[in-house]
Amino acid sequence: MHRKILLLACALVLGSCRKGEDMPATFYDCQYSHTDSSAANPEGGAYQAVLDDMVSSGVVGVTMSVYHAGTGMWTGAAGMADLHNGVPMKACNRSRMGSTVKTFTATAVMMLAEDGLIDLDDRIASYLSGDVIDRIENADRATIRQLLQHSSGIYNYIQSTAFQTASLNDLVREWGPYDLLAYAYGKDAYFEPGTDVRYSNTGYIMLGMLIEQVTGKPFHQVFAERIFQPLGLGMTRFAASDPVPDGIVRGYVDLYSNLQVIESTYFSGWDHYTADGGLISNPYDMSVFLRALMNGELINAASLAEMLTWRTESAPDPEFFPIAYGLGIFKIETPQGTAYMHSGDAIGYYANMLHFPDDGTTVVYAVNSNYGKIDAFVSTREAMERILAGTR
Repeated sequence: MHRKILLLACALVLGSCRKGEDMPATFYDCQYSHTDSSAANPEGGAYQAVLDDMVSSGVVGVTMSVYHAGTGMWTGAAGMADLHNGVPMKACNRSRMGSTVKTFTATAVMMLAEDGLIDLDDRIASYLSGDVIDRIENADRATIRQLLQHSSGIYNYIQSTAFQTASLNDLVREWGPYDLLAYAYGKDAYFEPGTDVRYSNTGYIMLGMLIEQVTGKPFHQVFAERIFQPLGLGMTRFAASDPVPDGIVRGYVDLYSNLQVIESTYFSGWDHYTADGGLISNPYDMSVFLRALMNGELINAASLAEMLTWRTESAPDPEFFPIAYGLGIFKIETPQGTAYMHSGDAIGYYANMLHFPDDGTTVVYAVNSNYGKIDAFVSTREAMERILAGTR
């Protein structure tokens, strides 16, 4: 959803592609800190069939968690974590989760509001200054709430063709926040603040900077102290502390749309240090987080109600579910019912987390391959409907 669209130029990508590294299978060893009862789950066979079907269609590897109040938690995997070394995927393996981090960013901001350190209707310009405010249209007027809800109108730097070209010319470059924000300087805003909604990674970089300004700590340290550690998310981290950590599954892209993938593990360094992406986790940890958020374990009921106050886009994507925008989370209407969700991707990775408020069912999946023909099996409306039909 709202993908980080990159025009993958063949010569550029192949020129910077790393060959697979020789590593033992033990490099990908992982284990849960809880007792895994997946083997006894009565629906486990049906869930596994969903993953096997994705892999048979061309997805390199996939992990998934499914939580139902009646049957508890199931986790599973299919396909490969590393093609070069022939290592099968394990359910506990960690992967890149991309923009799903925006829900963590929004949660941290809500915590600061509860602490009385900010007000959601403060202008972001009350906390940030310099080129970030002076050279990005609407930044001088947009509020924290509008940044959270993508209603600021601020230009999304990822849509800049200059940024896409620069990224493609150096796919292993690690970008800092000001490097990225520069691609929004001087760009026309999409609309007046508060008059519409449109996805903007730029706003979430600014929210990460807000967290740092208010707390005096790196935003990802705040995530660790207030979310990761209290919830026991042992496989979750932010890329800034280690962009390609030991044990992370290899990523792959279907460059030529022929299901002949190339490895991209070291690509996508633009979101390693900014709060619009860069999350590394697995579906079990992500399910624990999303359910804790929805159950009021991280923020209070009033804050959660604000997060779940919706605005709809005036020009929805005709090929996807119509989206209602909350604060760092979205609402869609699926054949299986209303779902709160956020997805995310990087080059070679895609993840999605969905929570059904009517009964608490939570489905999270992560794949280590995307683009080309693979997207049809992981990130389109039709793909999500197939996955939910088999897990809901």
